[in-house]
Amino acid sequence: MQRLLVFESLWGMQRLKGRGADLPLADMVAEAAAAGFDGVTNLFFTKELAAPLAQAASDNGIQVEGQCFPTSIEELKPALELANHFGIHHLTIQPDVRPRALTESLRILEGWNRMAEDSDVPVYVETHRGRITNDLLVTLDILDAMPDLRLLADLSHFMVGREFPEPPVPKEMDDQIRRVLDRSWAAHGRVASPEQVQVEISFPHNKPYLDQFLTWWGYLFESWSRRAGPNDTLSFTCELGPKPYAISGPDGFDQSDRWQEALMLKDLVRELWEKTPR
Repeated sequence: MQRLLVFESLWGMQRLKGRGADLPLADMVAEAAAAGFDGVTNLFFTKELAAPLAQAASDNGIQVEGQCFPTSIEELKPALELANHFGIHHLTIQPDVRPRALTESLRILEGWNRMAEDSDVPVYVETHRGRITNDLLVTLDILDAMPDLRLLADLSHFMVGREFPEPPVPKEMDDQIRRVLDRSWAAHGRVASPEQVQVEISFPHNKPYLDQFLTWWGYLFESWSRRAGPNDTLSFTCELGPKPYAISGPDGFDQSDRWQEALMLKDLVRELWEKTPR
C-alpha cells in the first residue's frame, strides 16, 4: 500500500517562539517523533552531521531525509555514500550552483544523475531560489531535456521568484507548476505569497494562499500515486523556517508559533492524502 510520510525539518525547530534555547539534536528528533512525525529532515553531508542524526532517528523509530548542497558533480559523492551507509529514506540535493548557460546546468545535473544510478537511496533535486532550479521556466527547460530527472518540489520559491498573482492562479502558471509536480517525488511544505516566502498559515487572511498550496499538494499526491510503485512512500517535510523566512514583528520574534503551525500542517496534509483520489 502506498503511504504518505510526514517529516519535520530540524531547521524549522530552531529559534522557536517562547523557547529560550534550541534543544540538542537528539531531543529535537525525540520531540518530532513524539508529536507524530514519521521522520526528520536535516543536513547529511559529513559523518559528523549524519551519524548522530541517523542514531537519533533510529532510537525513535523514525526515518531521515538527508540534505546536501553540492557545488560540483564530485561534491555529491560523500553525501551519497553516507546516505547509503545509513540507509536513509532519500537524499535531497539543493544544487548550490548558478550557471548562466542551460548547457552547464544540464552537464552538472546529468553528472549527479549518473552517480545516483548506483544508489540504493533515492536522490532528488530540490526546486529552490538561488540554485540551478531558481527559475520556474528554466526548470521546465531542464525537465524537457532530462526526462529522468527527479525533483523535490518546494513550490514556495516559484511563488515568490515569479511573483505569482494572488489566488486564483492563472491557468498558464498553474499548468507550469503541475508540470513540475508531475516530475516530483517528494515535497517540502511551506506556504508563500507573491512577496513572502513563508506566510503564517494560522492567520485567517492567509487562507487563500494555504488553499492554493493544498490544491497543488493534492495534485502532487494524485500524480505521484500514478507513477510510484504499489508499496512506495511519499515524503512531505513541514519546513517552516526561522526568520528571515518567518516574518518577525517589532520585537524581532515570529508573529506565529511555528511549531504549532508545523503540527497543523502535518494534520492538514494527512487529511488531504486521505481525501485525494489514488
